[in-house]
Amino acid sequence: MKTKKKILGGAIGSDVHVAGILNFLELAKKEGYETIYLGGALSLEKFLGSIIETNPDLIAVSYRLGKEALDKLLIEFKDLLRKNDLLKNKDFVFGGTYETAKVARKSRLFRRVFDGSESVEEVVLYLRGEMRGIKKESYPQKLVERINFKSPYPLIRHHIGLQSLEETEREIQKLARSEELDIISLAPDQNAQQWFFTPEKMDPSQDGAGGAPFRKKEDFERMYKASRQGNFPLLRCYSGTRELIKYSKLLYETIRNAWAAIPLTWYSELDRRSDRELKKAIAENQKAIKWNAEHDIPVEINESHQWALRYAPDTVEVATAYIAAYNAKKLGVKTYVAQYMFNTPPGISPAMDIAKMLAKKELIESLHDNFFRSYRMVRAGLLSFPSDEARAKGQLVSSMLTASYLQPHIIHVVAFCEARKRAKAKEIIESVKMVKRAYSEAMKGLPNFEADPKIRARKKTLIEEAQLIIEAIKELGKGSKDPLTDPDVIWASVKMGILDAPGLMKMSVARGTVKTAIIDGTNQVVDDKGRPVSERKRLKALGFAL
Repeated sequence: MKTKKKILGGAIGSDVHVAGILNFLELAKKEGYETIYLGGALSLEKFLGSIIETNPDLIAVSYRLGKEALDKLLIEFKDLLRKNDLLKNKDFVFGGTYETAKVARKSRLFRRVFDGSESVEEVVLYLRGEMRGIKKESYPQKLVERINFKSPYPLIRHHIGLQSLEETEREIQKLARSEELDIISLAPDQNAQQWFFTPEKMDPSQDGAGGAPFRKKEDFERMYKASRQGNFPLLRCYSGTRELIKYSKLLYETIRNAWAAIPLTWYSELDRRSDRELKKAIAENQKAIKWNAEHDIPVEINESHQWALRYAPDTVEVATAYIAAYNAKKLGVKTYVAQYMFNTPPGISPAMDIAKMLAKKELIESLHDNFFRSYRMVRAGLLSFPSDEARAKGQLVSSMLTASYLQPHIIHVVAFCEARKRAKAKEIIESVKMVKRAYSEAMKGLPNFEADPKIRARKKTLIEEAQLIIEAIKELGKGSKDPLTDPDVIWASVKMGILDAPGLMKMSVARGTVKTAIIDGTNQVVDDKGRPVSERKRLKALGFAL
């Protein structure tokens, strides 16, 4: 039987403050360590004797009283350790204030110094790495393994794509060194997303618009190399809007793409991010999803929130969340990233947002089996962010506190500044720290939102009405082997308005006639007089008597 690793800890000198060392040892105990607590105000001789007696693997020293006194203590402590031949095969960690931590670092005695600015998860990951003998460069580089390694804390993701490759590279290096992110998402500009494989069609005046100007394979390899430091984060990238299989292969070979994000209907004439005809785009998108599945790459089908961004009714958003996951499963995806975008459209209330997300979650996770599993990724909706950065910070924190109720595996952080400008490492790191704090508070215990009768009733209504939409699509494609995956049927459901959104009016292949309004915190279908219309009545008007 393998013996537990042992940690010995206490506060030295005249320091009687022991809360920090107790918290550290409690975290260590939860990670499987045997812990020995020596208390506070320990003389160096007594601490040394305990080290010799217990022979710990890790020695935790705490001191908070002042830098001058600590400097003298550590000089004496190192001398005692050297005389007793205890410096070679022992690892020491220190915990204190920002001021005393500077002295501890200067002493070169400690393998790790904590100054109180660290999050709980940062301490836990350090202990976990020490327990398992895992160095940061050996942190898991596949999504599910990384999720499991960090559990119960979610992986933290942010995107980066600045005007130039040089600036993007520098900021990626800063992000990796900060160790605040687990996943860095590369954001290519629209030229790269649409015309990477046909550069002669690019408009040079649009270089850097919406992201970084990636132009060749080596550009992606350069970003991957820049990230190989700090906590060695996973990398992923937005998919192209054309030639998606080529793009998937490119990302697989250059950045070990953590997961592919491919829509079902978008990046087509539906949203004009590509000139592909909708029916053709659906078939091509499905082939790209299948290619990634065959290469054991997790997949996100970024479909549902695209409808929400165009003010589609909540029912359509919930239905498309299920349809996307259903397509992923049928196309062979084993690991599915389900994105839950909150605050979209703006005006939806936190309570009704939770109801909508719980409806999505129930439908998506009803598809789980031994061969298909979804992982929850939550994010704030950028449309809800005010341009005033102080107010945006409040929006970010409140949104992610609410979203924590879903117990996400991944949090996609949206930096507070993004309603005004692209985020750099400074703003990203600040945003991540705020979100981590909100999540750590949520971990202490949120109210049971599902016990709220209004939330429960709204969730029930959304599931029932989303199922009506799904049944309408099946009715539309009753001659098809599988209507929910048939490009012809999906195309027809958009053309006829089964799937519709106000934001598509007069601009795409979609019908674009549905009207919505925020009513009691929900986004509902309304008639010309602003009165709510049930999904059954809306579908009946389209010719589906369900």
